[in-house]
Amino acid sequence: MFIVIGLIALLSYGGLVYYIGWRGFRWMRPGASSRRFKLLYGAVVALAASSLIVGRISEARILGIIGAYWMAVFYLLLLLVPLAHLTVIALRLTRLPRRGTQVWAGFITLTLLLAFLAYGSFNAYSPVVRTYDVQMEKGASTLEKLHIGMAADTHFGLLSGKDHAQRLVDEMNALKPDLILLPGDLFDDDIRPFIDQKIGDILAGLQAPYGVYATLGNHDKHDGTMEELIGTLEASGIQVLYDETAVVEGQLTLIGRKDRSDHERKPLAELMKGVDMTRPVILLEHQPYELDIAQQAGIGLVVSGHTHRGQVFPGNLITDAIYENDWGYVEKEQLHSIVTSGFGFWGPPIRIGTRSEIASIRMRFE
Repeated sequence: MFIVIGLIALLSYGGLVYYIGWRGFRWMRPGASSRRFKLLYGAVVALAASSLIVGRISEARILGIIGAYWMAVFYLLLLLVPLAHLTVIALRLTRLPRRGTQVWAGFITLTLLLAFLAYGSFNAYSPVVRTYDVQMEKGASTLEKLHIGMAADTHFGLLSGKDHAQRLVDEMNALKPDLILLPGDLFDDDIRPFIDQKIGDILAGLQAPYGVYATLGNHDKHDGTMEELIGTLEASGIQVLYDETAVVEGQLTLIGRKDRSDHERKPLAELMKGVDMTRPVILLEHQPYELDIAQQAGIGLVVSGHTHRGQVFPGNLITDAIYENDWGYVEKEQLHSIVTSGFGFWGPPIRIGTRSEIASIRMRFE
């Protein structure tokens, strides 16, 4: 069954690539109809279309980078090329020269493609700060207020590299938070680029009096053991909560869950055993599911990521349909849920309709 689905997906992808490639060739054809050009053009399109898959299989990093940008170009062309094609067909009903309309449609499509790529790259690499004000019962805690800096989905790898990591450190430290939380997807499926670029040395610069805590997401993977992956993060001064709890300064409790994709993760009720419920409890949950269960368990705050808010429009419409809270803030009785669109990106290094961000959570305890 999976083989059949895979073949259908591959054939569909091939058909779409052929359609986009053919329309591009038709646009350039008059001055470039030689056999040599046809072969070169076909080879370039085939390399780009297969680069992401081949790059993953062969671990050739240059192909991985080409593949990521191809994903961006392919997605945008899927929107722009049919629109241009339909426009050209409609203009055939007018007296405008057929070849002229085709050429202008091609130039406008190319201009829009480059504009969207530039705009999307800016959104991906220029994070903003989203501020949330939250009031919570303090119970036996003596805290009056707490400032939390939160970022998820950094996806550190080939394209979200050391410069973006330094951006995170600078932006986060500028907030002067009391506590820093990183709820998952710090890596982009492979820790090798993270190690090679010495991103851990950069993240060691994160500063917060109450510490830096993280949990893992579905893209935090390693060919070795999870202990090695966790050790890589903890060498940077980040304490990883892997189905674990931590009491911070005797004032509040943090619970960090394994990702929902991990079949061995413990039920929340089991992690709650022994937790002092007279003090505030904060849950790091990478994927923002099961808010009702967290609310019934007495959790005060859940911080999550994973959704990227769809990353590229109209993906946000899909995430909004899937999750009770796909981005921003939701309150359910005593529970406060905050979901970030993420500091990094997955796949194409662009964001359209979303923006990379850090969450600044200012908590007051009643």
